[in-house]
Amino acid sequence: MIILGIDPGSRHTGYGLIEKQGDRLLTVEHGRFSCSAGTPLPERLHQLSRDLGALIDRARPDAVALETPFHGINSRSLIVLAQARGALLAAVAARELQVLEYSPAEVKSAVSGNGRADKKQVAAMVRLILKLEERASADATDALAVAICCAQRYRFEQLVGPS
Repeated sequence: MIILGIDPGSRHTGYGLIEKQGDRLLTVEHGRFSCSAGTPLPERLHQLSRDLGALIDRARPDAVALETPFHGINSRSLIVLAQARGALLAAVAARELQVLEYSPAEVKSAVSGNGRADKKQVAAMVRLILKLEERASADATDALAVAICCAQRYRFEQLVGPS
């Protein structure tokens, strides 16, 4: 099973593809889509949708997992993040893929065992779980963490439905 994890952002969106083989998780690919700060928002949203669509068309994941927004950010940032998520979700929906969403605390708990772990702890655990030798951007590491969370919960959610 191939899982695409996404860490949404309007300037940088991280992505991580993993393959679940029984109890093993293997890294397929990771990276981020970036837009220039000076690019108008509608163009950034179009670029995000186009880039994610191209990745999905090439990688053919079985499921897509996104992190839900963190409510502690200011309202302007939350609105822009929501617009970016909308562009990403539209690209996924156009390809009729299942979308699973997890809160930041769920992702941190699944990866590190602590729902309040900091970014460094989560990144270290992602590298350990996936045996990553190369450095990944913080955005890609966050996306890989979302994919790991999905891989751990997917079978259960298919049996009982999302929580």
